[in-house]
Amino acid sequence: MRIQDIHSYPVHDGYRNLLIVQITTDEGLTGVGEAGLSGRELAVIGAIDHFRPLLAGQDATRIEHWWQDLYRGTFFRGGVVIGAALSAIDIALWDIQAKALGVPLYRLFGGLVRERVRCYCHLQGATPDELAAEAVRRVADGYNVLRLHVPETAPGVLDQTPAVDEAIASFAAVRAAVGPAIDICIDVHTRLTPPSARRLCRAIEREAPYFVEDPLRSDNAASLADLRAHTAVPLAVGEQFATKWMFREVIERELTDFARIDVCLVGGLTEARKIAGWCETHYIELAPHNPLGPVSTAACLHLDLASPLVGVQELAREPGVLADVFPRQAPFARGHLLPPEAPGLGVTFDPQAAEAHPYVRWEVPRLRRSDGSFTDW
Repeated sequence: MRIQDIHSYPVHDGYRNLLIVQITTDEGLTGVGEAGLSGRELAVIGAIDHFRPLLAGQDATRIEHWWQDLYRGTFFRGGVVIGAALSAIDIALWDIQAKALGVPLYRLFGGLVRERVRCYCHLQGATPDELAAEAVRRVADGYNVLRLHVPETAPGVLDQTPAVDEAIASFAAVRAAVGPAIDICIDVHTRLTPPSARRLCRAIEREAPYFVEDPLRSDNAASLADLRAHTAVPLAVGEQFATKWMFREVIERELTDFARIDVCLVGGLTEARKIAGWCETHYIELAPHNPLGPVSTAACLHLDLASPLVGVQELAREPGVLADVFPRQAPFARGHLLPPEAPGLGVTFDPQAAEAHPYVRWEVPRLRRSDGSFTDW
């Protein structure tokens, strides 16, 4: 079975672009993948365009071989653009492999180790009271893990002291509303410096957070180690990492409790499964990053279904988004993703319907401090 063509489809979902990649083969099978790196889709499409002639006419079943060839063959290693492009191609090749064998993809990864995957939703309320009320509604929907975040202090502005104060109040309000049996995590989104992150983590320890996500910028593991020494809260790290080598220090030094693997950025399912096995040796659970579309959700689901240590799956949007473009999506009920029965990823993609949702230039939001200086979003 030979690769015939690779085509990129940037699809606007009403907020951001989803970059979908479809691979066709000479036997009529197609596979779909999805690339991360929102806001830089054109760069990722450029990388895929470079890869296309290298893969044309090649054996579609040699997934590990082509991973090594595309990653190492550039000579200049890795990076998020190559990681995102390689992820989409890798996921699509796994989709084809499982379709060729007529089985759901998780069967190729060793089969089910769980019967469902619990997910967390994003709470969107603007005040502690709004978040508490929303949390109660989401628990009634079936979720037993909720996520809130460190908020802006004004539109487009984040000053650390008031932001941390608001986050502490919000966490306490949500905990009081849903009780001790519901897990709650909070996403800092790399917005804080070490002193502010320490203050937040210490203040919410009594509320028993499930984890604090990305409490610091991810560039310097030494700073994460310092935070680790000053707080008992579980930490979740890794959504910005584009290779297993970027995960190396936080895994080997056990600087995180949850690995935020982004299947659409880290090099696809081939790389994600290697990281998951490495995490298992350090008792680090998976909490895959998933802010994207139906293909990303399905790829995460198959990883989760066949991995022994999975804490929770991020589900920014429940299956059903862009139903015209993706007529079949991952099964979902009451806060849990369920095993698909269809071969491959279990997602269908309609390229013609995708044309009705063309690319719209989109930038990741910017934040500043009140003095006008840049800060992380």
